[in-house]
Amino acid sequence: MSEKYLIVSQPEQVPPYDPKAMAEGLGMSLVGFLGPLLLELDQWLDKRLIRTLVQVIEAILTFRDRINGLVLSELGSYLDPIGQGGGTKRLSRLLHSPKWTALFIERFLWWRASEQIEQWEEQGEEGLVLWDGSVWEKPESLKSEGLGPVQSSKAKRLTHVKPGYYTPPGQPISVPGLHWVGLLLIGCRLNQGPALLAVMRWWTARGWRASWVRDEDKKLLEMAIRSWGRKVLHIFDRGYASSLWLGALSHFAARFVLRWRHQYRLLFEGKLKAAWKIAQGKKAWGSRGLWDARRRKWISASVLAFPVRHPDHPDLPLWLVVARRTGGKPWYLLTSEPVENEAQAWKVVLAYARRWQIELAWKTCKSELGMQSPRVWDWESRLKLLGLATLAYAFLLYLRTLPFTLLRRWLFRYAAHSHWTPLASHARAAGALAAGCESAVVGPSPSLQSTRRFGLLSPSRQLGHTHPCSPQTQGRVRLSFALHAKAVRTAKQATTAPPSLVLLALTRRFVLNPSLRSLFSPRFGPDSR
Repeated sequence: MSEKYLIVSQPEQVPPYDPKAMAEGLGMSLVGFLGPLLLELDQWLDKRLIRTLVQVIEAILTFRDRINGLVLSELGSYLDPIGQGGGTKRLSRLLHSPKWTALFIERFLWWRASEQIEQWEEQGEEGLVLWDGSVWEKPESLKSEGLGPVQSSKAKRLTHVKPGYYTPPGQPISVPGLHWVGLLLIGCRLNQGPALLAVMRWWTARGWRASWVRDEDKKLLEMAIRSWGRKVLHIFDRGYASSLWLGALSHFAARFVLRWRHQYRLLFEGKLKAAWKIAQGKKAWGSRGLWDARRRKWISASVLAFPVRHPDHPDLPLWLVVARRTGGKPWYLLTSEPVENEAQAWKVVLAYARRWQIELAWKTCKSELGMQSPRVWDWESRLKLLGLATLAYAFLLYLRTLPFTLLRRWLFRYAAHSHWTPLASHARAAGALAAGCESAVVGPSPSLQSTRRFGLLSPSRQLGHTHPCSPQTQGRVRLSFALHAKAVRTAKQATTAPPSLVLLALTRRFVLNPSLRSLFSPRFGPDSR
């Protein structure tokens, strides 16, 4: 029948799961996701601070606001019903504790990325490391510790030339802020799963902590080469196109794809030419259709490649891959990978096309998680708060793995069943971990060591599992953690504040319905690996 008629396969039906049980499962998943980090912090921090850390991430996921998302008083108000009140005070104690630093979070995220790369290597797959930089802007702040001048990306966007209205300023607009760099790990193919956050760092260009952009990039490159070697392919945008950065890549023998500026010159056939002149008048090797993720439409593209050298690094063999596309400017991609046929050229082009995922990461971090909203004077405390928001974003990416497919479909039906778009504003206020559970009772809080027997924080199953997912836009990641606001309203109407479901998972054994276990954690059962 299917060979004769065009029959569209229907997606798997989503059972009518209980919202309370789904919220409980997500709470256990969050604890399991943070398990290795909590075990490490348990050696340095009091268990009350560790419990507050989990609750803060829960509150960040529940309360997502671009303006006030990470303001301590606003975040503390969401912590009040989770614990025993005093949310802002508990959050302040966690951030100002001298017994831990933001490096704990950075090492945890880097370890997860390394585990993923090892798993891909065993499967014969290859990973891409997407590099990009941004700025953390605080235009109204002057006294906060460590702030330096940054070129405002928001001002650049707002003062874009609009013919017939006004003449924009000729010089870039600088505001107080920090420089921001991030690395995102992603597979070459869609079936390798969603992106995975490797690291995010903030640094300043003023004061005794002052640094330079290429110094910070070089530190990350050295750390990446030391940990991953040549197992991954590094992807860079035009901001990295320079002789200095090519020298660093050559020194560390890194595999890379770098978008070269069309006017920058290269050695071709013994002559120094601009990149666009090298490809001028040359016939393409082949063409095909490509999906433009930014404009969301199909386009026609063609490729050709040339062996080139850089005048400052004549011993470094390079290939210039030129990708021409309808309705856009050509891409000039400089790579260390050998490109001798059309298939290899398309591999380079498709690898660079995956770089758009890190742009979506900036959008989510700034717009959804409010990473530019903190009002914290102290440098180290600010880094800790930003690190907690980074963990929240990493968990949202984790929810896009294959085991949570039915969960995402159920969330669509429960919270936004009327249309397949990002959830409405009334649903944003709710979080799966904040869903009402009036009948739950929280007993005394034992040590985190006791939770190991529950399978939540088992070191032998430390996040070594990642699964492929269906190809969906990363910008939709917000919907992976939202529930209908009705659950929150019900919780607020209860006589007593609903206890945190994450706290419940930390303090007592919580057994899920066997039919729901596969939705939340691949750790259940002996075949979880």
